[in-house]
Amino acid sequence: IRIVPRHLHKICEETRKKGRKELKVAIALGLHPAVLLAAASPAPYGVSEYWVANAMMGGKLSLTPTSDGELTVPADAEIVFEGRLLLDKEVDEGPFVDLTGTYDIMRKQPIIELTSFMHRGDFLYQALLPGGSEHKLLMGLPYEAKIYGAVSNVIPTVKNVFLTPGGCGWLHARISIDKQTEGDGKTAMMAAFGAHPSLKMAVVVDSDVDVFNDEEVEWALATRLQPDRGLVVVKFARGSTLDPSADQELALTSKLGVDATRTLLKPKEKFEKAKIP
Repeated sequence: IRIVPRHLHKICEETRKKGRKELKVAIALGLHPAVLLAAASPAPYGVSEYWVANAMMGGKLSLTPTSDGELTVPADAEIVFEGRLLLDKEVDEGPFVDLTGTYDIMRKQPIIELTSFMHRGDFLYQALLPGGSEHKLLMGLPYEAKIYGAVSNVIPTVKNVFLTPGGCGWLHARISIDKQTEGDGKTAMMAAFGAHPSLKMAVVVDSDVDVFNDEEVEWALATRLQPDRGLVVVKFARGSTLDPSADQELALTSKLGVDATRTLLKPKEKFEKAKIP
């Protein structure tokens, strides 16, 4: 099992500190989309993803105990594997295709020893296609919300956030804001980098630019960006270990921020889109 430094990693560390060498786990497949989104959401540590899923389902999430009664799993899951995550035994993990559509590097990772198997009578085995659109949506959509929240804390006039398909739904963000002061573009990009450590490039545009439209974003780059003032490069920052151009062992990368908002030092009319009468 691949364990990245998020919640499961913290749970494993806490388990080790208690002197335990294994962790009871259950793996559920074939789930309601709300459960998948909740599981992928960057909720604060200690907040139950079941609670998040139940909120999205209008209070209709149903749980059932595993065979030994130690854990609960979604009652409508197609399949549930039960097992023990062995914290003192590691093997080569991978190489597997991941979000970028490239083969990830091999790492030493813990294993799960399966002990039990529950399933529906006519079960379906659902699996994600690595690097496919469903993979990108589940990874990126919750982080669009997280970036939106972080940017809105410093720029209350943020309009939209989009993690682009070309950026693997993970590495490249477009953010639109209503600019109030000259430095708002850079403030927004730095907030985005702080909210999503894997983010490699953040492009900030004005609210009249549609972040979901490639042509409009490129138009903003052509007519509103001055590279000597609008580009920010952050060197040796924490990044995604999935990026083959980064230092995948140390999770180090360089990040690019692009402020493609119009300058407030010139009249607004100079940047308005012409309209056919």
